[in-house]
Amino acid sequence: MDIGILVIGNELTSGMTQDTNSSFIARELYEQGWGVSAVMTVGDDGGAIKGGLDYLLGISDALIVTGGLGPTEDDMTTAAVAGAFDLGLYTDDAVLARLKERFGRLNIPWTENNAKQAIFPEGAGIIDNPVGTACGFFLERSDKHVAVIPGVPGEARNMLTGGVIPLFREKLAYHECVAKRTIKIFGLTESRIDEALPHEDLKIPGVSVGSYPRFPEIRLVVTSRGEDRDHVEESLGVVCERIEGKLYKHIFGYDDDTMEGIVAALLTDRGLTLSVAESCTGGLITDRLTDVPGSSVFLERGVVTYSNTSKVELLGVPASIIEKYGAVSEEAAILMAEGVKKLAGTDIGLSTTGIAGPAGGTEEKPVGTVFIALSAGEGTTCRRFLFRWDRRRIKEMSSQIALNMLRKFLIGGVD
Repeated sequence: MDIGILVIGNELTSGMTQDTNSSFIARELYEQGWGVSAVMTVGDDGGAIKGGLDYLLGISDALIVTGGLGPTEDDMTTAAVAGAFDLGLYTDDAVLARLKERFGRLNIPWTENNAKQAIFPEGAGIIDNPVGTACGFFLERSDKHVAVIPGVPGEARNMLTGGVIPLFREKLAYHECVAKRTIKIFGLTESRIDEALPHEDLKIPGVSVGSYPRFPEIRLVVTSRGEDRDHVEESLGVVCERIEGKLYKHIFGYDDDTMEGIVAALLTDRGLTLSVAESCTGGLITDRLTDVPGSSVFLERGVVTYSNTSKVELLGVPASIIEKYGAVSEEAAILMAEGVKKLAGTDIGLSTTGIAGPAGGTEEKPVGTVFIALSAGEGTTCRRFLFRWDRRRIKEMSSQIALNMLRKFLIGGVD
């Protein structure tokens, strides 16, 4: 079954807002075993909306529409959909009453234009919105199925998984079983991954492998489809095992795993504490680690020692070392890691120092030069890197490498 996606909003066609709904919807549909025939974005214009509906319904079995269900004048999706199907509009009194009750409960002043969110095409079924004010609706016309939901990402995602997909599963033929696993890889380019994969061994009927770069990592998505659940799961396992056999050194996680989450779990399990001294990464490593719930168990402190003075005063790096070797040097990185470890009294100290650019590079140390050091026990290791990206990507890659160095150390120093 093929489903079209129509995304509506002037903020999207003007480039003022990035469309995240269509990619989320497509992924969710794919996991159900359904295909996406096309994705189209149009502005808040009745003619454009009708044109999008006509085209997508011509090539799709069903359609999901997001956006344009709010109370303002430019929110015209409901009227445009009704017009495309030659349907009248009506006010749902129950929805209107719930709207007014909610506004009152939240102490939000009621204005009459909010009543627009209780207007629907005749014959439409209501899709409840548990996290917002604008309900969606569902239409069946001439063997075509159309679900319309708000464009606010949090509302769209909640209503898709809790409302639209269950409706489609009920209304539309559904026989295929789907199993999926995402293998997360760091340290190899996409071309080297492709070269390393045993492609002939991965050709199992019903199983596909897709490569999706998501800087700074690569994700291999293995999908298995079929009518028998046990066979689908078995085929998925076989292909994943064969991939792991070739790429195990560079696989750091699966599915929803993150590098910081893996590191956090390892530190917690081993009862080890960490402190971080960051220069070129500007606190990004600490920010990522504190995104993990419970990080206070292992993370004692993170300091941004951006200036030379802060490296000297906070971390005890001798000014003579910085003068002789530079703040961006192996010597400085090692002393930063050891200094923050001593200062915080932790088991492990981690540091970064580098030149993120676009200025500040020299012939000896060009822009993109980064040193990352890890101090634990009586030993400290440091590695030098040279990156060729923009400032933001250099920071992101440096933080990823630092966390990966820590991960490898925690699992026993795997190369």
